[in-house]
Amino acid sequence: MGDAIDLTGDGGVLKEIVRRAKPDAVSPSDDLPVVDVHYEGILAEDEKVFDTTREDNLVFSFELGTASVIRSWDIALKTMKVGEIAKLTCKPEYAYGRAGSPPDIPPDATLIFEVELVACRPRKGASVGSVSEERARLEDLKKQREIAAAAKEDDKKKREEAKAAAAARIQAKLDAKKGQGKGKGKGKAK
Repeated sequence: MGDAIDLTGDGGVLKEIVRRAKPDAVSPSDDLPVVDVHYEGILAEDEKVFDTTREDNLVFSFELGTASVIRSWDIALKTMKVGEIAKLTCKPEYAYGRAGSPPDIPPDATLIFEVELVACRPRKGASVGSVSEERARLEDLKKQREIAAAAKEDDKKKREEAKAAAAARIQAKLDAKKGQGKGKGKGKAK
């Protein structure tokens, strides 16, 4: 469908979109890190299928960013949207490396996957609502703290201004008494 996109900048993970997702489709995110995929894995060297979910029509689920899959998948799936199908070409350093994954994947194998992002969802025990609600609660708490800190600063400023005004009144009274004292003394001397 399109040209390959170099996701790593070194040719290590190339992505070619086979089928685009709908424009309003969701992508994996911090709120939706668990992905469900259909895939077929092929050895680039001999085009042999080494693994697939298509035969039994099961989805493979994992959480992005937890090193539970090969590095290329963590990189590529973050760029996909639900409903998208992409062809991923993964160099060994982004796949199984020198060790391979015997018996199906030899050492230093370049792998090609056709991956469909079927769904993305929150971690187990969290829901989109609860994650969003928690973020909103924390944001509200932050705002409340900022408001409280600003009010505290205003109170402190008002107290300082009141102290300065009181000190000025006292000083004015002292100055007035001194002025009266001098006036009386001068009056007596005459």
